[in-house]
Amino acid sequence: MPIERQYIHSFSKLELLAKQVVEGFITGLHKSPFHGFSVEFAEHRLYNSGESVKHVDWKLFARTEKMFLKRYEEETNLRCQIIIDNSSSMYYPIDSTTVEKMNKITFSVYCAAALIELLKKQRDAVGLSIFDAQLETNTAAKSSPVHHSFLFSELEKLTEKYNTKNIPRTTNLIESLHVVAETTHKRSLIVLFTDMLDSVEDNERLFAALQHLKYNKHEVLLFHVADYDKELNFEFDNRPYRFIDLETKEEITIQSNAVKASYVQAAQSRWNELKLRCGKFGIDFIEADTNKGFDTILLNYLLKRQKMGA
Repeated sequence: MPIERQYIHSFSKLELLAKQVVEGFITGLHKSPFHGFSVEFAEHRLYNSGESVKHVDWKLFARTEKMFLKRYEEETNLRCQIIIDNSSSMYYPIDSTTVEKMNKITFSVYCAAALIELLKKQRDAVGLSIFDAQLETNTAAKSSPVHHSFLFSELEKLTEKYNTKNIPRTTNLIESLHVVAETTHKRSLIVLFTDMLDSVEDNERLFAALQHLKYNKHEVLLFHVADYDKELNFEFDNRPYRFIDLETKEEITIQSNAVKASYVQAAQSRWNELKLRCGKFGIDFIEADTNKGFDTILLNYLLKRQKMGA
């Protein structure tokens, strides 16, 4: 059955991509050892005799001759707040913004879009927070179609028309987490996409901010976004490279093999510390390698959701 052009035009490019990612993931899930997950979705529920007809979907009734009630926010199973780090380091590498070759911000946007699509299908409410030097976007969790369209629009802004001149220069992960903790009033699943580079020298304040989320009864799923080949394992050819700090614009030219051993040791030590501290505070620390697909992100979300009993 052909898809109507009007139907296609009702979705953004990012939303269509998210739908394809989720559909592919669910198909694979049914064929995998994880097929026991409940992924039966519905946009409506059957009308029960005696209920108000105020929210009956009459258009659906005309097609099916059955009465269904439109779902609303209060019927949601889970509240999820997605937080995206929009700092300058998330734009590495700056010329990689396609699905085939993604920098960290593009990868995070696509992952967030797929999660929103999955949350929408599971009748869950979702909000979005985006920060650099301050919290630029911070929406409450809702489940309406208008709200979903707004979220996709906000996500698309992060990957459109960016170049080296307008990449954000600074970020403040710690203060942004405190604001989200204070403004997210109902118990939620907090999903954070970040490379954790903003707080390398301030671990205590960082984990105090993460503890603030836990203290307010939220569950936290932290996706550590990185190009693991380059940023953790320093897999560069043995030749001189010019490295540029995207925030300060400082430059250094070095022979890669001259610093590889010490760099890998420091990066691995930092990674181990983050994972250990997150485990201590009951925070799920998940590798989000930009060289890999989205299935790891969606699967870990489902695992967390199942643990929460939602």
